[in-house]
Amino acid sequence: MSGHNKWSKIKHKKAASDAQKSNIFSKHSAIIAMESRKAGGDVNSPSLAAAIERAKKDSMPKDNIERAVAKGAGTGGAALEEVMFEGYGPGGVALLIQAVTDNNNRTSSEIRHIFTKAGLQLGTPGSAAWAFTKTDDGYVPNSPMELSDEDGEKMAEFIEKLEENDDVTNVYSTADTLEE
Repeated sequence: MSGHNKWSKIKHKKAASDAQKSNIFSKHSAIIAMESRKAGGDVNSPSLAAAIERAKKDSMPKDNIERAVAKGAGTGGAALEEVMFEGYGPGGVALLIQAVTDNNNRTSSEIRHIFTKAGLQLGTPGSAAWAFTKTDDGYVPNSPMELSDEDGEKMAEFIEKLEENDDVTNVYSTADTLEE
């Protein structure tokens, strides 16, 4: 019965929850750094304040937030940029993938690899953007598509793989709903 004690179970649960928190914090950090760069480090900027508020809602530590603001203001390392990838997912659903990266070549090859493993191809700029309208909250599909159950499952798995990438911040699709 070795390895079946209470601490062992707690250790594994904690490791999983810590990994999930780390992923969320790194995405918040990238967004805050990018908004800080746009605002010139001014914490009173509405977009930066909103990004900080979202991070605080997810219990991101104050030190991490301050480090991200400083990084975006230019006091720490590489410059981050926001990039957009386009493509088509299972069932012909148009996808827009927003990412914040310090190395566009690395990120684009990682995204292309995820598409290739799923048997799909990453589109060229403008190939899927026509299917969306930009709003304050992001992108809204012009004409949402209904997916079969099988395509819906494939789409959910595909989006999950995309969101596992540290640089990806948002994934927008023209699928009607995936949360049913």
